Order: sequence, then C-alpha cells, then structure tokens
Amino acid sequence: MRLQDQVILVTGGASGIGLSTVERCLAEGGKVALADLASSSAPAEAARLDAGYPGRCLFVPVDVTSTEQVDAMVATTVAKFGRLDGVFNNAGIGGLSPADAYTDADFLRVLDINLTGVFRVARAALQPMYAQGKGSIVNCASILGVFGQSGTAAYSAAKGGVVNLTRTLALEGATKGVRVNSIGPGYIDTPLLSLLDDATRQFLSGLHPIGRLGRPEEVANAALFLLSDEASFITGANLMVDGGFTAGKS
Repeated sequence: MRLQDQVILVTGGASGIGLSTVERCLAEGGKVALADLASSSAPAEAARLDAGYPGRCLFVPVDVTSTEQVDAMVATTVAKFGRLDGVFNNAGIGGLSPADAYTDADFLRVLDINLTGVFRVARAALQPMYAQGKGSIVNCASILGVFGQSGTAAYSAAKGGVVNLTRTLALEGATKGVRVNSIGPGYIDTPLLSLLDDATRQFLSGLHPIGRLGRPEEVANAALFLLSDEASFITGANLMVDGGFTAGKS
C-alpha cells in the first residue's frame, strides 16, 4: 500500500480527475478528505466511498475563493484524521473568451479559483506539514501552463502561474520536509468533454501523438506517485501527463 494510513486532501474531488484521485488514494491505503462545493455531488460520492472504506473518506465542503473556508477545510481534516500528509490541489474551472472580449470580472474569477485558490490551499496545508516536518503538495496545472492557446487568456495565465508558484513553494519547503510538484494534464476524457460533439472530440484526440484523450485515472496515477514516498527526491517538477502533446513543441 503506497499511502498506508497517510492522510490526503483532494480539492475538486467530486468528479473527473479529482474523484479518480480520491479513489486511487483510498485503494492504496490512504485516508482521504474529499473537498468540493457543498452543492456538488461530493457529499454523495464521499458517502459511497466511505461505505467501501469505512472511516477513511470524509466530505469537507469548500469554496477555494474563501480563505475562511479553505482554512476550515484543512483544520477539519487534521481534526478528523490527526495529520495531513498530502494535498492534491485540483479545484478549478475553465474559461473561453477572446482576450479583447474578456470582462474584468470573468478574467479575475478564473484567476481567483485556478491560481489564488491553489495558493490559499497550499498556504493552509503548509502549516501542519511544516509542524510535522513532512508532506507533499501536488498542484494541478495543465498543458496550457507551458503553452498558450487562443481564447484561454485567463486559464493559461492562471495555469502558468501555478507552474511557477509550484517551483517557489518547492524551494521554500525543501528544508522543511515538504515537497511541492505540479502535473500538466492534456485533454482528459472527463464529464466536461462528454458535452462535445464527435468531431471536436476527434480533433482534440488528434492533438496528442498517442492518438486519444487521456483518462482521469491516468492523471490520478501521476498524482498518486508524486504524493507517495516513491517520489521522495522529486520537488519543484512539472510532470506532463499529456500523451505527448508537448513533446514536439518548444
């Protein structure tokens, strides 16, 4: 068991990559706080998983735009399980608009959730991790954290910020026993993409040299590795999980 008795917090855990990561961490012996909006499917998912792993899956409501809710989320997790060993900082939203049409409110909302929210969660998690002298934070970035794409000004700016925030946090945490890494998923076959028509899905599949969309569990496996002690000498890295999307770009 790669996470035996370790306590892992997953934000954006109600579906897709986040839910797959919760499931993988539980299967590997972890105790998991599944955090998401109270209005999401997270309470039901956490109850389902806790039935299969009694006492090991806790739902914690959070809106990552609220410092108070983020701090309470971490405090609740530590109060329930006694410590915090790992965080998958996964909560985020999309956003498509030409830059000249982006309103301040829409642009700032994407940054508030996808970048400042990541910072809020990391800041709150670092405190118990520093006290323990051990921990691992994995931030969910994107292929658009290293390359631009038309219509994604806010999203690309946020994810690029996540990549460099990760490096900075890794440097700060290195002497305190805390590793911080990020992952860069390509286009992943989540419920969001299920809304696309077949032609668009085929187009997106063709952007990856492997020739298909990624699966949520493939990103979850990467997050699991970085959370585990198997990655004990890895910090400040941005692991691409993108089917080769970025391999031919520079």
